[in-house]
Amino acid sequence: MKDVTPVPPTTLERIVVYIGSVKSLAIHTAVFALSFLLALVGIVEWEIMLLVLTTLVSLEAIYLSLLIQITVNRHTQSLKEVEEDIEEIQEDVEELGEDMEDIQEDLEEISEDIEEIQEDVEELNEDEDDEPKEKPKGKKPTKAETLEQLTRDVQRVLADLEALKGTK
Repeated sequence: MKDVTPVPPTTLERIVVYIGSVKSLAIHTAVFALSFLLALVGIVEWEIMLLVLTTLVSLEAIYLSLLIQITVNRHTQSLKEVEEDIEEIQEDVEELGEDMEDIQEDLEEISEDIEEIQEDVEELNEDEDDEPKEKPKGKKPTKAETLEQLTRDVQRVLADLEALKGTK
């Protein structure tokens, strides 16, 4: 995944943020009010005030539309990068799903092997039941006992794997 470090805002971005602020709204309102006040008092003629004010507002509208388009372009690029990251994550999730299917198949194979071992142990136990049951101390365990122990160990490992699978 890409390293996501915050990029400091550019001068244009700071200007766009300022223009969209309450402070900017207050300044614009004060300038408009002052313009009309100067015309009402007679310091500036109405026609000149309206001409200057209209020109300034038109220029400001042009620059605002340019700034907005620049911001939209930057956001579009940022969204494309996020879209690429999402696609990478989806690929990773699909790979994890395939891995989980492989693990499930392996668990099923292990379960089948355990069943076969249990059957073999039962057969060996039946064979040993026919023989006398004297087991001196220190004697090596029989094949059936060893298989039973292995079966218990494999079942314990299988249970642990199932528990791990359940936590994901």
